[in-house]
Amino acid sequence: MIKMTLGEIAHIVGGTLTGGAQEDTPVYSSVEFDSRSLTAGGLFLALPGARVDGHEFAATAIEKGAVAVLAAREVDAPAIVVPPVATTESNADIYAHDPHGHGAAVVEALSKLARKVVDVCVAGYQLNVVAITGSAGKTSTKDFIATVLRQDGATVAPPGSFNNELGLPHTVLRCTTETKYLVAEMSARGIGHIKHLTEIAPPQIAAVLNVGSAHLGEFGSRDNIAQAKGEIIEALPAAQDGGVAVLNADDPFVARMAPRTQARVVWFSAEAAQAKKADYWASDISLDAVARASFTLNTAQGSWPITLQVFGEHQVANALAAAAVAIEAGVDPALVVAGLELHSATSAHRMDVQTRPDGVTVINDSYNANPDSMRAGIAALAYTASGRTEATSWAVLGQMGELGDDASEAHADLGVELAKYHIGQLIAVGDNANCAALAQSAASLGVATHKVTDVDAAVELLARSIKRDDVVLVKASNTDRLWRVAEALHSGVKNLASGQDKSLATGDLRRNVEGQ
Repeated sequence: MIKMTLGEIAHIVGGTLTGGAQEDTPVYSSVEFDSRSLTAGGLFLALPGARVDGHEFAATAIEKGAVAVLAAREVDAPAIVVPPVATTESNADIYAHDPHGHGAAVVEALSKLARKVVDVCVAGYQLNVVAITGSAGKTSTKDFIATVLRQDGATVAPPGSFNNELGLPHTVLRCTTETKYLVAEMSARGIGHIKHLTEIAPPQIAAVLNVGSAHLGEFGSRDNIAQAKGEIIEALPAAQDGGVAVLNADDPFVARMAPRTQARVVWFSAEAAQAKKADYWASDISLDAVARASFTLNTAQGSWPITLQVFGEHQVANALAAAAVAIEAGVDPALVVAGLELHSATSAHRMDVQTRPDGVTVINDSYNANPDSMRAGIAALAYTASGRTEATSWAVLGQMGELGDDASEAHADLGVELAKYHIGQLIAVGDNANCAALAQSAASLGVATHKVTDVDAAVELLARSIKRDDVVLVKASNTDRLWRVAEALHSGVKNLASGQDKSLATGDLRRNVEGQ
């Protein structure tokens, strides 16, 4: 974070110094909600969680090097205490265990502090804020963008999917006076959420990837999802002030957003039918034996052959979005091409493809799942297995969350996809109606189907069934934790599947920084 004193921070967030906190004490390190991540000179966020309350870790945070705690009540440590705020009905995990408004107050203060850092760095140090949203692929594309922009200067981007009202400001506060680019991934659980995030980190360039059917249970319709996602380009400055909206010409819901912004609109396309409309488009797309794409990147400035290190044909669109964002930000196309070819998967459990010594290839895409990304994963599985004459393709699938009333139908549709791509074996993991609908649909269409109740059972089945050169896709919503199947396959240790996750953040809040 840029260097500030406790007095300056208290003024920005409307807090009071307590517990011996001194106005002139500098905060010069990171701001953290996980006490294990603190370094000397940092600030600790006291947030309530499902099992513990960060306020109880205040003294520990000071012992670990924090100079103070940002809290919503008195603690036994130097602190900036902000008044609690009224709790409102919300579908955010972070507020699920916040009856007194303590967490909401700390998050609101964090947002004010982050906005101040953005304003200082934009005005005084030429920080460029780039924002991205979409129903699918935004984290992978965010990682792409960050890799490309780093070829041109110091870049801050969130780890994983730190993309909501806690994750975004937490990321912003990693910016320093040396940061040239901030990549802000923005999620929504409802209309108005992205608008709020753009008020924390106003973008100069923003990209919208797609509008899918994920989270219909929260939004009610794809039109509502489009309304929410389009808030990101409504926040852009006008074209004459440098605002640029990067839109996917292949998605009709995204294409209809163009009139909603005063920024200059540029288009990207991975489909030949839309190439004439696009400013950035792909041609000559081909895939290697493990579904890594090569293509020609076409722009008004020239064309370049690109070979990607990430897996799946859908990554072509992600690469195009990253190229468009970077070139519009002024990055030399030669650096953009180098960044695209250099990029490898950086966020855990997202199209992580590894081949074991016995030739078994595991596609671990278990971080998240929605109908669009499921189709992409199944397509990548089929392609990877197609060149192996004796191989069996295995789809180890859990349920997709937050699909509302259409959930059973959406899961049944996956059975159609499995049959269309001639997937050899399905393992549906989970004792729920969604997995039952998936298994029933796939079996009725001739896909060899196994229904198991949990991860351990899936690992046992695979351990006795897979053979040399088989290909296994592991995919579900993150709450199903199917990444344990992939890790067990890689390690050969079956009990990994039932092991406890040791990476929980203080206050059980790490999942609460990641939105949709």
